[in-house]
Amino acid sequence: MPLLPAAAAGPARLVCALLAGGVLCLAFPGHDVWALAPIGVALLAVATCGARARTGFLLGLVTGLVFFGYTLSWAGIVVGVVPWAGLAVSQALFVALLGAGTSFVQGRGDAPQIRPVVVALAWVVQEALRDRIPYGGFPWVRLAFSQADSPFGRLAAVAGAPAVTFAVALAGGLLAAALWNLGPMLASGVAHGPRRVRALVALAVAVLVGLVGLAVPLPTDGAPANVMAVQGNVPRPGLDFNAERRQVLDNHVTATESAAAEVEAGTRAKPDLVVWPENSSDIDPTRNSDAAAQITRALDAVGVPLVVGTLLEQPAPDISNVALLYEPGQGITATYVKQHPVPFAEYIPNRDFFRRFSDKVDLVRSDFAAGTGPVLFRVPSASGGEIVAGPTICFEVAYDDLVRENVDLGANLLLVQTNNATFGYTDESVQQLAISRIRAMEHGRSVVHVSTVGVSGLITPDGTVHQASALFTQAVLSGELPLRSVRTLATMVGPWPEYAACLAFAAVVLLAGFRRRPRTETTTGIPTEQPTKEPHR
Repeated sequence: MPLLPAAAAGPARLVCALLAGGVLCLAFPGHDVWALAPIGVALLAVATCGARARTGFLLGLVTGLVFFGYTLSWAGIVVGVVPWAGLAVSQALFVALLGAGTSFVQGRGDAPQIRPVVVALAWVVQEALRDRIPYGGFPWVRLAFSQADSPFGRLAAVAGAPAVTFAVALAGGLLAAALWNLGPMLASGVAHGPRRVRALVALAVAVLVGLVGLAVPLPTDGAPANVMAVQGNVPRPGLDFNAERRQVLDNHVTATESAAAEVEAGTRAKPDLVVWPENSSDIDPTRNSDAAAQITRALDAVGVPLVVGTLLEQPAPDISNVALLYEPGQGITATYVKQHPVPFAEYIPNRDFFRRFSDKVDLVRSDFAAGTGPVLFRVPSASGGEIVAGPTICFEVAYDDLVRENVDLGANLLLVQTNNATFGYTDESVQQLAISRIRAMEHGRSVVHVSTVGVSGLITPDGTVHQASALFTQAVLSGELPLRSVRTLATMVGPWPEYAACLAFAAVVLLAGFRRRPRTETTTGIPTEQPTKEPHR
């Protein structure tokens, strides 16, 4: 029996799809109602169940447009309406494919059925695709990244962000199954024993899935390292945040010197490592002696290794977004070059083609060159151990493999240097902080998350944020973070759970397609394929 009367099915499906997108928006940082994420998944699953695949595609597109249009609205501040709309539509197309896929495998006719595991697999596949294509993908606002405060988030330590997404979507699929079984009862007022039992079982299992993460341990022990993160602030928010590049550098120098004076006075503990954010010096210190002198001034004041986010005017004619490790008396001793420059922000792919739609592409005058691999920064700790810091820059924190590579190489501390000044007072900064929190749980590592303007924070391996800063203020965060070298299960299994989910969903789709092949019977009673009619000529 269908959930809704046939006459109402079309409008009701559309309403469910719209609500799904809106509810998902509220689950993410800025609103932080994480429990709404499974409900958003459930609404889309109900909307697409029993629909044709092409209808499911359109319903998924509606959900995606609402969801990404809102959660990625900060992109419009940078480049205007057309590029923002292009980003939102491109991401919504993946949810459209999800809608088509779930429609196809959940059946049509008189007895379509919600399949919670298939719904969960479809969400993992959808995110796996958009994390990789086009131009290396855009893995922002994944279901997992709404769950830093929930029991679901702890599952990151088991199989990474894909495991969190799977669990959230599985709970959503189970809620949809409960609604699917209760719907006819509520509509008719007639109690159906088997349906009621199935609904109650689905609800019970959904709650169990939501709580299972509480059984995952998130240890926070480890040799202590005292880390300082400097949020220097910028003259103004927006795209021209760095119009006064020297002022941004000076802000970080003076804030570091003030903190060094507090250390000297005994009111602040001496750090083992100081970290400045991305773009803390947009003047190349390897080519500009004045910028180099300012950084050296801060380094001498604090007297410990300093990580600086800057731009290098190389390899010509391109530039590089880098993290430089400075050590007292030695200068630059290690360089990390950002491996995944952001398309349409740090480089323009197919520039001539996209210029036809917006001249904003020419705001990026020089393309950023990509680094060739991860680099670890090794510095001594006062506790007698060694800090092995794995840097990632800005949006790189959203890519599973880039963070995991650092831990695989031996990082016992993760650095996330970012610059949120471009996005003003929007949710982009808290969305990114939530990703760093999931990474901390996923790999059992402390994270130094530092921005030019906030929100910055020191994150322990259980995902807890300490000393979170406010937006567009100058702040110095410092404290002890545990250094851990034990690898979590998620680190050890790497991407294989996600690959397995993709293969499983592909198998389900192939099986559903095979079962739907039209068949007829010969005189012997053996089923054969029904011949396709030739069109009249």
